[in-house]
Amino acid sequence: MKTVTVYQAKAHLSSLLNEVEAGGEIVVTRHGRPVARIQGVGAPRRPRQAGAWRSSGAWEGFVYDHAVFAALTEAELEAEGWNG
Repeated sequence: MKTVTVYQAKAHLSSLLNEVEAGGEIVVTRHGRPVARIQGVGAPRRPRQAGAWRSSGAWEGFVYDHAVFAALTEAELEAEGWNG
C-alpha cells in the first residue's frame, strides 16, 4: 500500500488514479496521520431493473399496515410530549 501526502496527491492525482485502476491502494496523510484511502471501485454494478424484486420473492408475505401512517390522537401526542 502506497502512502502519499495531501500535497503529493493533489499534484499527482492522475497518476495515482492510474495506479488504483491497476489494483493498487493509496493512503493519503496529513501531517503524518492517515486521513483517506483511495481504492478502486471494482467491477461496475449491473444496472437496476424495474420490478426485479417482485419476481425474486423478496416481498413474499409482506403485509402493509396502513396504521403506521395514521395520525396520532390528542392523547397519544400528549403522551409523546407534544403539548402543542
